[in-house]
Amino acid sequence: EPRAACVLGIDLGTTSVKAALVVGGEQGPVVAESCSRETQAQTGSPGAGPQGMEQSVRKIVRALNECLAALPQQQLQRVSHIGISGQMHGIVFWKRDEGCKWTESETGPTFEPGEVSNLVTWQDGRCSPDFLSSLPQPQSHISLAKGFGCATVYWYLKKSPDFLKSYDAAGTIHDYVVAMLCDLKKPLMSDQNAASWGYFNSRSKSWNTDILKKSGFPVHLLPEVGDPGSIAGRTICAWHGIPKGAEVGIALGDFQCSVYSCLTERTDAVLNIGTSAQLTISMPPGFQPPETPDPFSAVTYYPYFSGNYLAVAASLNGGNVLAMFVDMVTQWIAEMGLAVQENTIYSKIIKAALIQNDSKLSIHPTVFGERHMPEQLASVTNISVSDVSLGHVTRALCRGIIENLHSMLPSECLTEMGVRRILGTGSALARNEVLRQEAERIFPFPVVYGKDVDAAVGAAMVM
Repeated sequence: EPRAACVLGIDLGTTSVKAALVVGGEQGPVVAESCSRETQAQTGSPGAGPQGMEQSVRKIVRALNECLAALPQQQLQRVSHIGISGQMHGIVFWKRDEGCKWTESETGPTFEPGEVSNLVTWQDGRCSPDFLSSLPQPQSHISLAKGFGCATVYWYLKKSPDFLKSYDAAGTIHDYVVAMLCDLKKPLMSDQNAASWGYFNSRSKSWNTDILKKSGFPVHLLPEVGDPGSIAGRTICAWHGIPKGAEVGIALGDFQCSVYSCLTERTDAVLNIGTSAQLTISMPPGFQPPETPDPFSAVTYYPYFSGNYLAVAASLNGGNVLAMFVDMVTQWIAEMGLAVQENTIYSKIIKAALIQNDSKLSIHPTVFGERHMPEQLASVTNISVSDVSLGHVTRALCRGIIENLHSMLPSECLTEMGVRRILGTGSALARNEVLRQEAERIFPFPVVYGKDVDAAVGAAMVM
């Protein structure tokens, strides 16, 4: 059937934007075409100091436009639904009637950002533990942490209140894109994104407005909240050839969409190692998270689909730790007056570690801290003369990354929850055999690969 409708899935990630065209096949959804573009959107945040992490919304939207322009026009014309996911926790501010301008491009109408702030990402560190502890206690099952949208609003409220006066709407980067496509007067957000901002009660599906108002928080900036899987609106223009009036789903968490794209059996756990790392299991239907968070627990319950929850050990330390190690080695070599490419170093350290099957060296790899223990940084112990080769150190580092996740959600818990196997996914696991070996060594379940997580595909499947 040549005119069969297809669904466009989009994921606005930390480093790249991905778009996938998904069509129904006999065995379920099939990816007909996909495209990704690096955003290279990192930008300075002068007011926030070195801890700030901001991205240019213009550059993210440019990458999105490039992705769509690269997809086949005749297939885009058959798109009936658009599902959009993106990085959770982060926040972007805009002016309601001036958020974007629609212009004509080679592949049809598209929008360019207008009166829009930078995106303050989930990796932003401007909210120190001291600053966070000065904020009112949320009524939520998730502890407040740096990089959470509401915490960032409080930071502006206290450090730079004039900034907030320029805007009358806010959302995640993917909420912004949905609002622009559908010309929403008031931004709409899924409970997945709302829970990731803090000050949101997942049981009552409502913001902690009383607590927030008391402390002078600009509650008019908070989006309305709806259910994941519901329709936010319809496209107001023929966007890159996608028909005007295509249904756009409410923006979803990239994490939930990634899991949705690969988790089919309740007895599977997902081990995903990309920039950061997560170990996830789906909770039985009817499960409700506790009323208040246990600040020392490493497991968080994220709203999923159809009122269900995921139990997640979300580590801030994954592939980014290896990237930092490679960067460190590169810098040392450069200080010797030599030059070696980073990707050469990456493949060489993996090769060296594959030869070193064991290492007594112990590396606790939390260079980026963890949400439940922000002050505990990385350490290397048990250093002996015989275990300091590049292979030993890389092997110990890879093991440390897996052990850290395992300490957050141990095998015993997984077994109790009925887990029978682990799906290993994510870019760091895909390109690093040493990490895969360590995952297989540390977890007492079969680890299977090949079914990769893909938030863009997950976002399309939800539609």
